[in-house]
Amino acid sequence: MPASLLELKNITKRFPGVLALDDVSLSVGHGEVVALIGENGAGKSTLMNILGGVHQADAGEILFDGERVVIRSVADALSLGIGFIHQELHVLDNLDVAGNVFLGREPFWGGRLRLIDRRRMARESEVYLKRSGLAIPPQTPLQDLSPAQRQMVEIAKALSQNARLIIMDEPTSSLTLSETERLLATVCDLSEHGVSVIYISHRLGEIESCADRVVALRDGRNAGELSAGEVSHQKMVSLMIGRKLEDLYVHGKGPQPTPYFQVEGLRTQYRPRHRISFDVARGEILGFAGLVGAGRSEMAQAVFGVNAPLAGTVRLEDRPLAIHSPRDAIAAGVFLVPEDRRHTGLITEMTVRENITLAGLRRCATWLLVRPDRETEIARRQVEALRIKTPGIETQAMNLSGGNQQKVVLAKWLSLEPKVIIFDEPTRGIDVGAKAEIYRLMRDLADRGVAVIMISSDMEEVIGVSDRIAVMHEGEIAGFLKRDQFSEQAIMDLAVGSKAA
Repeated sequence: MPASLLELKNITKRFPGVLALDDVSLSVGHGEVVALIGENGAGKSTLMNILGGVHQADAGEILFDGERVVIRSVADALSLGIGFIHQELHVLDNLDVAGNVFLGREPFWGGRLRLIDRRRMARESEVYLKRSGLAIPPQTPLQDLSPAQRQMVEIAKALSQNARLIIMDEPTSSLTLSETERLLATVCDLSEHGVSVIYISHRLGEIESCADRVVALRDGRNAGELSAGEVSHQKMVSLMIGRKLEDLYVHGKGPQPTPYFQVEGLRTQYRPRHRISFDVARGEILGFAGLVGAGRSEMAQAVFGVNAPLAGTVRLEDRPLAIHSPRDAIAAGVFLVPEDRRHTGLITEMTVRENITLAGLRRCATWLLVRPDRETEIARRQVEALRIKTPGIETQAMNLSGGNQQKVVLAKWLSLEPKVIIFDEPTRGIDVGAKAEIYRLMRDLADRGVAVIMISSDMEEVIGVSDRIAVMHEGEIAGFLKRDQFSEQAIMDLAVGSKAA
């Protein structure tokens, strides 16, 4: 048996205007968990897409189980035993769980009639669901599941393919702490049974707990690697960004004492009987914590007018706002950076320029005719200010890395001079270097008098960034914490329904 299950040798990949990978090499042993780290745009996803058959390399070779292979398609990768769990979920809402687990590999019965054997699908799916830690019936419609549960269905699907190598790209980005622990236990179980794993995550604590080895990419090149005994948060950060990361969280001069943005008695369609009330001062970052399903995103969507609230009032500078749609919120200077940037934050087929100026086209128009020179000026200014890595402002948003797509979403709102801005999971799937930039940006906005609301499932992030924390439980606010009360235990006590002290 070869020492390595997988060897990627001197892989090079070019896209128009971009050298995505430059002579990159990577090996993975039998039953080894290799963590692949790097900033957004470092080349991690491109390298994995080549291994998964989505792209083909311009140069280099792939050895699998000691033999040279050519992977021209996803089917080729699957035939070798390479499973891929993507960050953006590839599941179908119109099917049930079993249908998603066996999508494209459905068992049949009935001879020439070729009828799908749903009983067998359900029976076999149940085995993989239990192994992934998801205790739901296989007949459950996928549309009824939370994002975290959908992620676990993807994992069950990969397990059902009897993969010898599983690529996990940000698998815990939508998972709660307990679900993350369950996933990491599954990774260890896979390793013990001889399955190799390439684990991509920006949550470095997870990598410390599960990786046998860490490989870092920077600017499309190998930046170094760490063995299990060498892995530490600081060493990983240094490999990723080429420098030490100091002062990740920046605290400001303090908010003004009087409320600036007020929400009173808000009732949402998510939990109609519960009312939500809070206020945010100018210059304050109010963090919203809670478990998945607590209703934080639904609250934000109601405030922004995506889903009309059933009751409640919203006031800005002590003036009532009538927000019935996002258009009303934008006109009032209230903006939302949504959790799902690809589907609700961007139009990925449009260019960087078009996305940045989309919400404020009237500012770029004369007599209702859009002036490209004004669009170009605004877009270039925002690209430079946010240090968006893009070949140019005419590049389609779909061709940017996840972190740079997030920056384009931010650029769209920052060009409109916000009064209130809601960040829903602002650093989901973003590397540690880009996180620091976004934290500084949020603090700069607060220091300029903007009221900032941040929703995050990362407890360290909520504690590090916020001036005050509101903790939600089952659709209502369980309590507020001041900075001198911040602790993970205090947040969890409120998140699970305990009363504030």
